[in-house]
Amino acid sequence: MENKIRVRLFEGGIARIQIFPQFRDWEDTGLNRYHFIQEPAECAKAQVSEANGVTTWTGDGLTVSCDAEGLVTCTDASGKQLLAMSSVVLAKKAAQVSFATDKDEDWVGFGDQTRTHLYHRGHKAVCWVSNVSSYAPVPFFMSTKGYGVVVNSTHCVIFDMCATKPDTFLWKDERAVVDFYLLVAPTFKDILKQYTTLSGKPKLPPEWAFGLWYICRTQANDAEVMNDALNFRREGIPCDLIGLEPGWMETCYDLSLDKNWSTERFPLPDWQNKCDHTFIKALKRMGFHLELWLCNEYDLSYEEERKIAAEHPQDDDKNAPTFDELAELDLHFAGPRYADKITKKDEAWFEHLKKFVDWGADFFKQDGAFQICTHPDRVYGNGMLDAEMHNLYPLLYARQMWEGFANHTNRRPVVFTPAGWTGFQSWAGTWTGDTGGRLETLGAMLNTSLVGHSWATNDMEVMQPEGIHFGYLQPWSQINSWTYFRMPWLQGDKLRDMHHFYANFRARLIPYLYTSAYETTQTAVPLMRPLTMEFQEDPNCREILSEYLLGRDLLVGIYKHEIYLPEGEWKDFWNGKVYQGNQTIQCDWPEDKGGALFVRQGAVIPFGPIMQYRHEKPLDAIELYLFPTETPATGALYEDDGVTFDFQKGAFSLSKITAQAKDGVVDIHIDQPNTSAVKSWKATIALSQKPSEIHLNGNSIPFQWNEERQEATV
Repeated sequence: MENKIRVRLFEGGIARIQIFPQFRDWEDTGLNRYHFIQEPAECAKAQVSEANGVTTWTGDGLTVSCDAEGLVTCTDASGKQLLAMSSVVLAKKAAQVSFATDKDEDWVGFGDQTRTHLYHRGHKAVCWVSNVSSYAPVPFFMSTKGYGVVVNSTHCVIFDMCATKPDTFLWKDERAVVDFYLLVAPTFKDILKQYTTLSGKPKLPPEWAFGLWYICRTQANDAEVMNDALNFRREGIPCDLIGLEPGWMETCYDLSLDKNWSTERFPLPDWQNKCDHTFIKALKRMGFHLELWLCNEYDLSYEEERKIAAEHPQDDDKNAPTFDELAELDLHFAGPRYADKITKKDEAWFEHLKKFVDWGADFFKQDGAFQICTHPDRVYGNGMLDAEMHNLYPLLYARQMWEGFANHTNRRPVVFTPAGWTGFQSWAGTWTGDTGGRLETLGAMLNTSLVGHSWATNDMEVMQPEGIHFGYLQPWSQINSWTYFRMPWLQGDKLRDMHHFYANFRARLIPYLYTSAYETTQTAVPLMRPLTMEFQEDPNCREILSEYLLGRDLLVGIYKHEIYLPEGEWKDFWNGKVYQGNQTIQCDWPEDKGGALFVRQGAVIPFGPIMQYRHEKPLDAIELYLFPTETPATGALYEDDGVTFDFQKGAFSLSKITAQAKDGVVDIHIDQPNTSAVKSWKATIALSQKPSEIHLNGNSIPFQWNEERQEATV
């Protein structure tokens, strides 16, 4: 055997397979070193055997075999073959590994590296962080045969999924070794759970992050910012955040640690920091949070190496570079000089941002600027060249921002960036970068959903009814004026009224979104889901790029009137009409709406009162929208303080709701803990006919019946 192979089996149906040249020592990647991949416990029941030149590793639900030629085959617990390696080539510049496949196998995943399709058979996927074309590629895919693969690399990885040969898929890794994790589970949801066991589940953002965000023009000054904020309140358009583009800084696109407020646009001398009369304090009194735009080219690897040294002070790791290895000593001036003139190697990036957090900044928009650029002549402080560090950098940037803010404030961070790689779903929310807010951005968002990402949005298209509908019905929602006048009240009466409706609708929907977000942190099932994730066996769902599920129970259709409804019954939320699934319909929405919205049979959707901003008033009244079926439907209402980490200590409330329609009787049960703030419940129930009576705890109570919509309200 020319190469050497190492196989490790972990609990939960996960294996790591490495193939290295004989002369090369085993090594981990930056994903392992910096804990973006954290391996679970090794499988206690794992067994190794040899027979007829074949070595076999058997573990929890999978078997890995390696023949005398060094080719690997993987099977599941039933003996079904999942992977069959057909060749391995370890060259100096790249490794290539190929697998035989059958005509029925297909794959999803790879993150944001294409927006035109979700299934990748017949396509190539280039995983390399690039501006506009590929913001968040991830070398992870899931197969329809019941397995997933995570290529353990931060180098450029190119996948050929039967694009060149119809019976072969392969990848080339510029790391020049084969190193991947195999995940074996029956469904995409199950595989995502395994993937996020390795790379981290999404973390719960603050509740206000699910309200509307408005980003001011980059030319705005403090007076324009306050005028925008005041207009949101006067117009009655709920909004939780005001953001500032690069113009807030004295030097636009300032990469340095000396950045400060523009003295012309935002005259904020340091002595005003604790003053109650700044525009920032006025925004806070009006219920707004504040976002500041950032660009970054700081060497973040020094901080990561410091953390490793602090965790393992006794380690004598000869492979870990020292900070001074790359310094050139000038004997005349007697001091090291670095090509990087920005980085202070003994100071974390977040240190210089603390003053802005103390001013009142609640988070920073980590623009793609510079972090997504290649740096071919750069040697980082950890010894990595750009080929290895380029894709890793966005992960370091997101996590250091998350940890820096959390440690400084003891509040839940919002991390907002367009860029990512393996594991970014655990640390960041994203927008789709400089791609706008139209239909084509959904492909990027759904492909990141298929690698476990949840907190996603785009720049809302505010001058189209369809763009407004789409923009408000996403996990996060933002209007970005950038350099234009995209304020809702400037778009004409019809569009202004539409903004008013959708913003208020979203404000009412936040209890559902926030509850779904909490469930996402527990299950890893994304908040925005392509239909194929929920209805994996339905071939009609495979390439739908104009629909998605928002949480479990709402189906959103954007831009197109042709709507495919999967199995079950679906109720048009706008007009109340019920449709049978497994069919494509022509859907017309009302004049004052911008797209389709359907409620799934079995839905349990908690709506709250309209608030101009989160916690404007107590969440003491909830209206449930229920679409019961014979199968008991379960839902919940999640509540916590919305800001701190106290929920991790049990300081939260989870009201459990069940509904079932059977034999002409609908039973609804609310299991409400005494920690809930809700004082009253209202229920709107989708039914096939008017009920003869409704009882509450055995007592008959009055109700309203809407004949047109076939709904009872009590």
